[in-house]
Amino acid sequence: MADAEIDRLLHEHRDWLASERAKQRPRLGLDPRGISELEGRRAARELVCMLIDEEARELDVEVSRVTIRDQRTRWGSCSAAGTLSFNWRLVLAPFEVLDYVVVHELCHLREANHSRRFWRLVESRRPDWREQRAWLNEHGPELLAFRPAA
Repeated sequence: MADAEIDRLLHEHRDWLASERAKQRPRLGLDPRGISELEGRRAARELVCMLIDEEARELDVEVSRVTIRDQRTRWGSCSAAGTLSFNWRLVLAPFEVLDYVVVHELCHLREANHSRRFWRLVESRRPDWREQRAWLNEHGPELLAFRPAA
């Protein structure tokens, strides 16, 4: 594409570009100097394991292993072998959001899909799950983009 064509397109869509850029401004006020990745991972593991200890019994499921990772697109995952993985950045979200993600993944140990049965199980444990998912949809991109200072 020629430079003139690029300039024309940018000029033509400047209002839309400005509104999209405005959405990218940090809204959570996360300070990259406020926490290291190591501290975040440790705190996430502690909270996740505490929640798993409480909820796994209630759901009658067994977790074989817990990993805290630096995923670029996911908050959590569940393997067929019972390994649950969580994004360390969840510790930067409100506790209720982290709690919802942990319960969501635990429910996958009973229902390995996103069927109606799965969502009924999630709702039986966390009736307000939709609010937590909405928070992640709104603020998740900012959390995923967060990089602590070295």
